[in-house]
Amino acid sequence: MSSDDLPIGRRVAGWRVRRSMTQQMLADRLRRSKSWVDKVERGVRPLDRYSVIQEVAGVLRVDPEVLLGQPPSAPASTPAGVDDIRAALARYDTPPTSLHMHELRRQIGHAWLAYQHANYPQLVRAVPSLLDAAQGAGSPEVLTQAYRVTALLLVKLDEADLAWLAADRAMGAAQDAPVLAATVAVAVAQALRASGRDRLALSATLTAANRTLPPALHVGDQEVCGTFGDQSRPEPLDQRGGSEGGGQRRGDRRTWAVGGTLLVQAALAAAGCGEHRRATELIDRAAGVAVDLRGYDDSCGTSFGRPVAVDMARVLVAAQRGDADSALARHTTIVRREVWRRLPAEYRGAYLLDAARIYLHAGDLRGAARALVDADSVAPAEVRWRPLARTLIADVARAKPAPAGVARLATLVGLTR
Repeated sequence: MSSDDLPIGRRVAGWRVRRSMTQQMLADRLRRSKSWVDKVERGVRPLDRYSVIQEVAGVLRVDPEVLLGQPPSAPASTPAGVDDIRAALARYDTPPTSLHMHELRRQIGHAWLAYQHANYPQLVRAVPSLLDAAQGAGSPEVLTQAYRVTALLLVKLDEADLAWLAADRAMGAAQDAPVLAATVAVAVAQALRASGRDRLALSATLTAANRTLPPALHVGDQEVCGTFGDQSRPEPLDQRGGSEGGGQRRGDRRTWAVGGTLLVQAALAAAGCGEHRRATELIDRAAGVAVDLRGYDDSCGTSFGRPVAVDMARVLVAAQRGDADSALARHTTIVRREVWRRLPAEYRGAYLLDAARIYLHAGDLRGAARALVDADSVAPAEVRWRPLARTLIADVARAKPAPAGVARLATLVGLTR
């Protein structure tokens, strides 16, 4: 029997296994019972409502047509260079590089700028040779940064398992540099979340955050020990990175920014697990860290030096909780702020895709279309290279008539209406 002849329940089961998800994990993400998932996969319960098929497809990160046995046409810009990245990650016998260390660091800096500007086509072409050079350089710091940017890029391209491999390699290279290892933990969490492993992402981020932040902000494995109060709020940081009052140095601003980012990632992972109260409390802790980092120059590329980053995470947590109205009200306030426009293009573009998904789930197709068009304006590659964006565009473009701007995007990514 060909894949096109399979019942839709069998296709759901096949994609669930490919995403390394159990029936319980899929049920939790869909807010349904494990029994419901089991009956769908066995064909006992029909999956005949398109809105439900869209919901299942969204969790499995495939186009609804795939579950219906109608594979969509290929996107206009297929990231063919992923195979070259995979080959570079598979090489273990890379000879010493002839590049001077200064030149190699410069190339890594350019790669990071390409990522922040969402220039994924350029980065896909550059990463294989960058990995080869970094592997042959003998510098743990250089190798860590090369693997880290590779992992973040692969998450964008929906290659979550390969991204996790790159992030794990980065973690191995960064073991003797605590702050660098903490930044890598962010990439590890994003790769795990992208593959549907929110529980593992939550554990990884909490462990890394507790190693990075002072004891007053440590979070237990089983529960969040309350929100900020007079006893738990961190001491303010002065401009030199120490704490005020002449006490023991509590860590520099870079360390706190990374720790705050880990708390945000932990909150998103908790929300993905359905632990909504825990997610809210983690976001509150992150907000307390962000208050004391105003003006931070973001030398680790976390984008955490602005409280707006925490506000954006609150939108995503509220949406996961099922409170779309609150999420979208906060969203419309965020994108009007001047500080929003100072965030990297990649950060804004990715967030706008998330906002489009929230609008879509709320039944607001025009809002979803507006967010997609804005994302394309801010970071075109976020829309034209990411499978997630392609699925969102397909969903919005099915409206009759399709909202303004979406038909153009559908054409750009190779979809037909």
